[in-house]
Amino acid sequence: MNLENKIAVVTGGTKGIGYAIAESLLESGAMVFICARDKSDLKRALEKLSALGRVDGEICDVRSEEQIQMMLAECERVFGGVDILVNNAGIGIIGKTVEEMSGDEFRQTLETNLFGVFYACHHAIPLMKKRGGGYIFNISSLAGQNAHPKMAAYNASKFGLNGFSEALMQEVRADNIKVSAICPGSVNTYFGGEKPSDDKSWQLQPQDIAQTILDLLNMNSRALPSKVEIRPASPPKK
Repeated sequence: MNLENKIAVVTGGTKGIGYAIAESLLESGAMVFICARDKSDLKRALEKLSALGRVDGEICDVRSEEQIQMMLAECERVFGGVDILVNNAGIGIIGKTVEEMSGDEFRQTLETNLFGVFYACHHAIPLMKKRGGGYIFNISSLAGQNAHPKMAAYNASKFGLNGFSEALMQEVRADNIKVSAICPGSVNTYFGGEKPSDDKSWQLQPQDIAQTILDLLNMNSRALPSKVEIRPASPPKK
C-alpha cells in the first residue's frame, strides 16, 4: 500500500506503541488521526507529531460506542475517510487474582481491549468500503494465547481479541479490507504499571511494533499475514 495521503486512525496514539505507530505512519506520508482519553496527553502528542505531517485528534474513551462513532466521523470530516485503523488502546490490570479483582476492573478490561475494538471496526468498515478497501490492525498480545496467573482479565480480553480478529479477517477480505492481529511479547513501555528503562533494553521497543505494521502495509496486496507474533530476540536466561 502506498501510504502517501492515506488516512490512518490510531487509538491510544499519545504514547508508547500507539505514538510510535502514529509517528512512523506520518513519516511514511500518511495523514494520521489519533485519540486518547487524556486531554493533556493528546495536546502534547499532537504538538510533537505535527512537525512530521498532517495529524489531528480527539478525546475518546473507546469503551463508549458513541464516542468512537463521533471520533471516526470527525476523522472523516477532517481528512475525508479512513484507510487504516490501528486498534491500539488497551489496559492491563495485572497482579491480581480473580478473587482479588473487582467486577468493575474485569469489565473495564474487556470493554477497553475487546468491546472498544469491536466498536471501532463496526463503524470504520463502512468508511473503508467507501474508499475501496483498507487495513485493520488489532494490537493483541502473546498473552492472547498463553495464560498466566494474576492476568485472567487481560488474558480473557486478548484471547477474545485474537478470535475476533480471525473471524473479522474472513468476513471482510472479499471487500479488499485486510485484518492483522499483532501479538507482541514484552514491550518497554509504561503499560501495566511498568516503566521504560535501560535495564529492560532486551525488551521490544514501541518502534519495533510500528515497523511491523509498516512492513505489513508494504507487502504485496496478494499476501495477508493475519496474525504476527513478535518476541524479544534475547530475553534474560531464567
